[in-house]
Amino acid sequence: MQSMPFQPEQASSIAKSVDELYLFLTLVTVFFTALIFSVIFYFMIRYRRRSPGERPKQIEGNFPLEVLWTAIPTLIVAVIFVWSSMLYFKNSEAPKGSMEIFVTGKQWMWKIEHPEGQREINELHVPLGRPVKLTMTSEDVIHDFFVPAFRVKKDVLPGRYTSLWFTATKVGTFHLFCAQYCGAFHAGMIGSIIVQEPDEYERWLAGGTPGESMEQAGEKVFQSSGCSTCHTPDGAGLGPSLLGVYGKPVKLVGGETVTADDAYVRESILQPKAKIVLGYTPIMPTFQGQLTEEQINNVIAYIRALGKSQPKSKEEGKQ
Repeated sequence: MQSMPFQPEQASSIAKSVDELYLFLTLVTVFFTALIFSVIFYFMIRYRRRSPGERPKQIEGNFPLEVLWTAIPTLIVAVIFVWSSMLYFKNSEAPKGSMEIFVTGKQWMWKIEHPEGQREINELHVPLGRPVKLTMTSEDVIHDFFVPAFRVKKDVLPGRYTSLWFTATKVGTFHLFCAQYCGAFHAGMIGSIIVQEPDEYERWLAGGTPGESMEQAGEKVFQSSGCSTCHTPDGAGLGPSLLGVYGKPVKLVGGETVTADDAYVRESILQPKAKIVLGYTPIMPTFQGQLTEEQINNVIAYIRALGKSQPKSKEEGKQ
């Protein structure tokens, strides 16, 4: 398949599986297309009218034949469904320990931020052989993150997070496209995925422009925005403590329980009255329009780091 001109090279761990399913679908389509047209032309010749007065014999039905042409397509569709579902679920969630990178789509560029603080525009450096999870959002309209060589493609939506993951299996530079029409210069919203050997990637990471990590930048935004005034470590403030919260269940007013993940934290920043934590009043102001997507991502990284800490008691907070 690699020699076919319409087939991009396989450069990720899932590419071969996707191509095998695609090849199966293509072969099934070609087979039945050829079969149907062959039968049509055969019937045109074999059962053509030979005289103006000829009347064909009426056929009432053939039960075994009807069962056959119903059972065969059903079986084929079932195989396609099971195969594609297994592939979908296998690739729907990133493996534990994946390297997470934040991607923000904006007319007409890709803004990328590494946890260590390195930032890129229309380029993404990743190490060979390591699972990479992309957490993505948009600043304006719907975009679509598409890397043909990796066989990954996912919509990037304004106001919410989507994610995809891949493990690069080849060193090199691979095309990145926006596959959703997003405006006048949609065709120019392209970039590159640069896959490097692990040691080379570490040198790139260390040789970048020195800067603060996402966690450090998020802490500054957290402090400058006044969040620390209400969200105190001991929970004695007007808002709940954020120590040890990330990734844990949170009880809400009304008895509902949600998980404090990226989407929940983002919603709490932009729409604080959407989900009120049990025991607290809805007094937090919205930061919609006050924080950029990059700042929101940094705050989430900081809160994620706080999630690894244990909450302090009120007595400890007074010491």
